[in-house]
Amino acid sequence: MAMAQDSEGPGQAGGGAEDPGSRDGAVRATDRAAAQAVGARAPASLGQGGPVSATAAAATVGLGMPGSGPPDGAFDGLHPPDAALIGDCVHCGFCLPTCPTYVLWGEEMDSPRGRIDIMKGGLEGDAFDAGSVRHLDQCLGCMACVTACPSGVQYDKLIEATRAQLERRVERPRAERLLRTAVYSVFPYPRRLRALRGPLRAYQATGLGRLLARSGVLGRLPEPLRAMESLAPKLGRTKALPPRIPARGTRRRTVGLLTGCVQGAFFPDVNAATVRVLAAEGCDVVVPRRQGCCGALSAHAGRESEALTFAKQAIETFEAARVETVVVNAAGCGSHLKEYAHLLRDEPGWPERARAMAAKVRDITELLDELGPVAKRHPLPMKVAYQDACHLAHAQRVREQPRRLLRGVPGVQLRELAESEICCGSAGTYNLLHPGPARELGERKANAVLATGAEVMVTANPGCWMQVATTLAAMGERMPVAHTIQVLDASIRGVPVDRLLARALDGPGTALPASGASRAARPGAGPAVSPPS
Repeated sequence: MAMAQDSEGPGQAGGGAEDPGSRDGAVRATDRAAAQAVGARAPASLGQGGPVSATAAAATVGLGMPGSGPPDGAFDGLHPPDAALIGDCVHCGFCLPTCPTYVLWGEEMDSPRGRIDIMKGGLEGDAFDAGSVRHLDQCLGCMACVTACPSGVQYDKLIEATRAQLERRVERPRAERLLRTAVYSVFPYPRRLRALRGPLRAYQATGLGRLLARSGVLGRLPEPLRAMESLAPKLGRTKALPPRIPARGTRRRTVGLLTGCVQGAFFPDVNAATVRVLAAEGCDVVVPRRQGCCGALSAHAGRESEALTFAKQAIETFEAARVETVVVNAAGCGSHLKEYAHLLRDEPGWPERARAMAAKVRDITELLDELGPVAKRHPLPMKVAYQDACHLAHAQRVREQPRRLLRGVPGVQLRELAESEICCGSAGTYNLLHPGPARELGERKANAVLATGAEVMVTANPGCWMQVATTLAAMGERMPVAHTIQVLDASIRGVPVDRLLARALDGPGTALPASGASRAARPGAGPAVSPPS
């Protein structure tokens, strides 16, 4: 299914004045109009109209993948992408300025409408070739295009169905298969992640990473392994949460907490803060024992049967907990839980249970905003850069709730990011499988954070936290990073702002200083790196 670049795709002209009558100028004008219509940044500020990014060459040439897929076409009969949903796309281009890979490379087939063209060809009988698989793999699944689309195209369902087909029907190169097997054999399994904590803490405590960096060994590792090493957050001691935490004062709700895989293993402070805030706001909190993965990583990667197994286990776990609401503090997990009814639509005996589960799910900020505050907030005089996690803002449409909660803390000054609609490059496991473009997107986001002049970045997803904090450290601009719930927790408990910022810079879950970084940032430091123009 070799697809040529669309005749209306962007050119790659350098900076400077555009010729309105030229092919590139006309395309730029079209893209700019689309950007204005959806409230996105102008294409020039997104990197369109200047040289394409450093990863463009690798993104737009063959990577040694098989030349073709199965001879009977791209898709089998098990949940292929829906032709009716594909038909909703009118190719208007409103998605282009918000698509991270189109922003990086200006390649039509690395845009949502280009990928939809590939899916359409598959339904018409074309087999996958190396190029079509590559374009589909390079999608971050950030769903910014869903927000931008005026036609209501359900791209989230299309890309997830297509990736499940890819996983079943395309044989990837051996090195890629091994990498994917390693990633998905560890990250969706809380016990396996917890087992890694010991060796990883020893690695961090001994300074072995710095020694390997100085010796040049780290630089010779494959890029995905270097990405894994750099993204690992600082680990501290963990304390198991009690199975039930009573509400303080009048009980307003009984909730169950999804502790998560990465969140539970690497960011236990976030779960502890979540429990404290919920109890302070009048919630009995149930923390089900032996809970596992919700299946988000597996579903987003196309590992459909694995995702179904995880989903069924999660439903059984929270049915047994008998709670009114299932609270989630990781954006990607919450987004997936809310889609359980679609995921289990054809599983005998499960659709109604899945719908009931999905109806109970709330992001922590969504629930707290819905309940309204009862616990007193103490002042935290600081400037906060709030970073929208894609699966909270785009997939769940939860944008104003966290902002209202942060503004409700006396002294907090909220600073908005430029290019807030563009993904930071984490995207679940994208920064492990595609470290080059993920790094470039991370640098764009880090520069946008620095440009706010904020003292701390606040976000709602562990992947975003690791991605941006690690990127800032690599740039020599270490900065405090915290979850929204940690700010609320500090305010309710009366934690001094300097203590909150110090823990957000050097406490558990934070990014380690990068070897060779120019300098360490201090709370309150202004931006030292210019934002992209």
